[in-house]
This record gives sequence, C-alpha cells and structure tokens, in this order.
Amino acid sequence: MGMPSRQRQSATEGLYQPLADINVTPLVDVMLVLLIIFMITAPLLAKGVKVNLPQASAAMPINQKDPIVVTVGKEGKIALGADELSPEALIDGIKVMMGDDQSRVVHIRGDTEAVYGEVVAVMDKLATNGITHIAIMTNSRSKTGAGIKAGPGRAAPAAGALPAQAPAAPAGALK
Repeated sequence: MGMPSRQRQSATEGLYQPLADINVTPLVDVMLVLLIIFMITAPLLAKGVKVNLPQASAAMPINQKDPIVVTVGKEGKIALGADELSPEALIDGIKVMMGDDQSRVVHIRGDTEAVYGEVVAVMDKLATNGITHIAIMTNSRSKTGAGIKAGPGRAAPAAGALPAQAPAAPAGALK
C-alpha cells in the first residue's frame, strides 16, 4: 500500500486521480437518520386509545388478524379503534367494520378507573344489536394462580368465582 509517486506524472494525467476508496460517512449518516425516524414512528403505529387495563389470570388470548377494538376510557368516552364516537354511532361503526363476517370478535377495553356500568352498558348495547361475539381485554398477571386476597375494605372472593379451567375465549366473552 504505497502512495503513488508524484514525481513521475506526465502532463496528460493531471493532478487529480480517481480515488478507489469507499466513503462510508454519508452511508452511516443516512442509516442513523433512518434509525431515528423508525424509533420515533414505531410507537405511533399502535392502534387505539391508551387505557390502563385490569389484570386477569383466567383470560386466554384470541388469535385474530385484525380485531375490532372498542375502548371505554376512565372519563366514559367511547372509542372505536383510535376514533372517538358517540354511543349512538358505535353500532353502525362496528357493523361497517364487520362487513359480511358476523363471527368477528369485538374486543372491549375498559380502563381500570372506568365506571363499571358504562362498560356493561357498551356490552349490552352490542349484544342487543346482534353483536354476540364479545370479549373483554385484560392484562395477564405476572404470577399464575395469584388470587385476590381479602384485606381492609375488600371481601374475599367466593369459592368458584374463577373457573377451574380457563375458557376458550377471554373472560366475559359472550357466544
């Protein structure tokens, strides 16, 4: 790897010779910019409204390609996917998303601080309008078999409150 001697250059060759090395600096710059862009946009690709889901140990996940997700926020606002809707427009929006496939499961996500009656009202509204495949979404517990313990102001669960075997659908699924 010796440097070419400049003493033996002829007048026709000129002072500028092509450089045979690859300059990787622009390539690294472009790759770092793309990495930053993907790091920023990846969290934004998640669908739906962010809510704090309750924990359940008996729930099993449903394998479905594109679920229909209804979210009840802690203020009682209802969203279909990422779009906030009125309770009257919810049924029409779900039926449009279902199309001809009436067997699709509608996932209901209720915030842990949401009023229980509002979540039940959404489920009842879906069931009375012919949407019978309903599942409640929960976060799975980190410890298996951990039940709710009785404490101050909290009653112990009745025997048999949780099924011995996990059902085929998540807890609260109507079929």
